[in-house]
Amino acid sequence: MQLSKTEEQLMQHLWKLEKAFMKDLLNAFEDPKPATTTVATLLKRMTDKGFVAYKLYGKSREYYPLVKKKDYFSKHVNGLIKNFFNDSASQFASFFTQETDLSKNELEDLKKIIDSELKKK
Repeated sequence: MQLSKTEEQLMQHLWKLEKAFMKDLLNAFEDPKPATTTVATLLKRMTDKGFVAYKLYGKSREYYPLVKKKDYFSKHVNGLIKNFFNDSASQFASFFTQETDLSKNELEDLKKIIDSELKKK
């Protein structure tokens, strides 16, 4: 299951805050802030999907993520590779390095990361 674009935006704030009440989440948005009812609806949907849970303190709910940011995006990148690059990480890497405006320094950094991973295996 995945999040909609607006749910993902809200989830980004929740990952950053780690746990938050409604007022904290609303404050995390730039102006114009979304309506409280909009955020409440998004949180309900995200709770139903199993991405968010909450603790009750009287009538207040403190929300927290059930899914780690790294796990969520890892699943999406793997899906992207599978669906758009014939399940080939090298095709993805080729596209990524050729079709983005990476500087020489950024490419060198990627090379170091890959070399480091190769040493681990």
